[in-house]
Amino acid sequence: MKRAQWALALAVWAGLACLAVAAQADSYPSRTIALVVPFPPGGPSDVVARIIADGMSRQLNQTVIIENVGGAGGTLGTARVAAATPDGYTLLAAGMGSHVAAPALTPNIRYDSIKDFEPIGLISNAPVAVVASKDFPAKDLKEFIAYVKAHGGVGSSSHMACLLLTSELGLKPKLIPYRGTGPALADLIGGHVDFYCGQVVSVAPAVKGKMIKAFVVSGDAASPALPGVPSAKQAGIPDFQLSIWSAMYAPKGTPQDIVAKLSGALDKALDDPALDKRMVDLGGAVPTKAERGPARLTAVLKADIAKWHPILKAAMAASNK
Repeated sequence: MKRAQWALALAVWAGLACLAVAAQADSYPSRTIALVVPFPPGGPSDVVARIIADGMSRQLNQTVIIENVGGAGGTLGTARVAAATPDGYTLLAAGMGSHVAAPALTPNIRYDSIKDFEPIGLISNAPVAVVASKDFPAKDLKEFIAYVKAHGGVGSSSHMACLLLTSELGLKPKLIPYRGTGPALADLIGGHVDFYCGQVVSVAPAVKGKMIKAFVVSGDAASPALPGVPSAKQAGIPDFQLSIWSAMYAPKGTPQDIVAKLSGALDKALDDPALDKRMVDLGGAVPTKAERGPARLTAVLKADIAKWHPILKAAMAASNK
């Protein structure tokens, strides 16, 4: 009799627990959601995150705020989200820097970019532009290459872009690390550094304002945000193929119902023509339907880790010699 009573009690408890989880998912979100950007304000990750936070706020009928937690190549903010309570109220605006480059280059990193997060989906893709200070002697890409050969930001997507470009062109420039795109771009505008490889999203306004000049954009097609700037294919360096992605993650252990709700809200936000136009005007692109969702994001991350980790580690070893 006692065994039967215990069995009945356990069954009732399990049923109540299931109802509690279902109720939690149904009522989510009931308060403000924090979207952590692991870089300082003003960079491409920050700009894109603010656009998507606005779109998701409307889809979820709840405020999504931005929290900038910069430092250590994006690893401080990323580690903070990895350690956060997995309840769907602390999310991460991740990128290739925090999830691909930093794990390859940062000693004793406090998170695993695959194991410690629940993928929600890709947010955007953006080509890379090679830009220089307005007083840089070169007038075009040919002169730029010649100058860097003659005169001869580690752990970020910008570092990855410059590494790819310089390896394709046989250049060996001096790399200067920065906390984020904002400080690097400020020094470029001020003439304190010569050139920079950054997402079109972050450099287009400065190029249009003639504060800096652009030489080439990665990929096969020119960017509508930078009219007159040739694509890599047009410029004769077709292997300069790099599209920097941004994505959204939740801490590992976040209930799958909540992950699905967030992924669905992200998908609907990306379908908004106004949001799409904002991305295109900045030089980015909204992921296609086939590129969206948690499974696709996981596949993209694993493929980029396999591609980039050997390259980045070799570059780091060479720079330490």
